[in-house]
Amino acid sequence: MPEAPRSPTRIKFWGVRGSIPVPGDATVRYGGNTTCVEVRADGEIIVLDAGTGIRPLGLALQKELSAEPIKVTLLITHAHWDHIHGLPFFVPAQENKNQLTLYGPDSAEAGLRQILEGQMSVPFFPVALHDLAGKIDIHKLEPPDFNLGKVRVRSARVNHPGSCVGYRLLTSRGSIAFLPDHEPYDFLHSARAVSANRPDTAKRAEEERAALVAFLEACDVLILDAQYTNDEYKNRVSWGHGSLGSAIALARDARVRKLVLFHHDPTHDDAKIDNMLKEARELAEKTGQSLEVEAAREGAELAL
Repeated sequence: MPEAPRSPTRIKFWGVRGSIPVPGDATVRYGGNTTCVEVRADGEIIVLDAGTGIRPLGLALQKELSAEPIKVTLLITHAHWDHIHGLPFFVPAQENKNQLTLYGPDSAEAGLRQILEGQMSVPFFPVALHDLAGKIDIHKLEPPDFNLGKVRVRSARVNHPGSCVGYRLLTSRGSIAFLPDHEPYDFLHSARAVSANRPDTAKRAEEERAALVAFLEACDVLILDAQYTNDEYKNRVSWGHGSLGSAIALARDARVRKLVLFHHDPTHDDAKIDNMLKEARELAEKTGQSLEVEAAREGAELAL
């Protein structure tokens, strides 16, 4: 018998902004919610990060799947506020028929569970995490690679302050990488030093970058931190975020098919992001590769 056709892998952007939500007229096209991306692949609902974009995602899931249990896997890259502060408002976690399974790295100071419980404790929030009616399981990234049904999840450390990872999802229709917070290796966060200042740091930075390129090799879609213009980045070295030039270079070296500029700066309005996308496409054309470039936009969808 012929093999049954596989459903496409779908990606939907619910939050594309970095640092803090910025609603308003100036961000109406690209959106003001912080980091949250939904992936539907091989029967799984996978959510990447829990910024404020997870709230409208939760409402949409409730509407779509109201008659059946909702089963979601949430992959957290790190515990900075703009990646977790939407979680208390994820409505499916409030119903006992639903299941939420979380994975993410522990920080040096606290485990992931302790961090998530902390942001939902008095005096910060009136409802504790353990008071939510849904079944919630929290796991450390040990081992760093694992399976969610037919989807293979891989994780890798990225260049950002604290414990931060990027994810790569290998689905039956292709692969998606998600690195919302990542700085080029001009500043090496694992050494807390400017890479060029010391030979040993420069060598280590080169090795870490090579490992990341290998992790991303031939990825179909790379959702990557491109918060700053190249000029802006010169004054923000060590802040933990990427530039247009560094994003294009990483995608080029990893032979990525499509690059999605992500983690838009809260000071950048729609017109600024339009200009950044234009510049990024010009840089991509100069690579000589067939690299597609898009800017993440709230509500936009991609399919593999």
